[in-house]
Amino acid sequence: MPPPVTAESLAAEGWHCKTLPGFAGLIGPLWVRKEGVFNEGVRKEAQAWAYGLLATADHLNPAGVVHGGLLTALLDHGLSAIAWQALDRRACVTVQLDTHFLAPARAGQFLEVRGQLLRATSSLVFMRGELSVAGNIVATGAAVLKVLAAASDH
Repeated sequence: MPPPVTAESLAAEGWHCKTLPGFAGLIGPLWVRKEGVFNEGVRKEAQAWAYGLLATADHLNPAGVVHGGLLTALLDHGLSAIAWQALDRRACVTVQLDTHFLAPARAGQFLEVRGQLLRATSSLVFMRGELSVAGNIVATGAAVLKVLAAASDH
């Protein structure tokens, strides 16, 4: 059995804790890590980002597994943040998010979101992503986001 995931073990793997205001801050703390080149066809200098969350008992539903709403919120936040980075920090909001749940997640597991920008127009961004635990896919998502404004802090 692998050792338990801790803040210290995540930091040792290059993850950084990110405190955010609003709803994203309520579900966290969220973790972020820069990982190599993102979607070479769009911008070669852009970096891929992964977002994560260490699931706790507070994230469970009555069945004893991580609530689907938390999985969806994490997938939504991760894909939106990845789009924000890829679009030079232009704010986006989710217009549609199709989520498919493939396996349960449990307290003590570290949930990781990675995404890919499929296409960006002047007003819409098309994304897809995966939420995984230790390399095993828990959920997938396809999102359409509306570009709101010029560059901003996220």
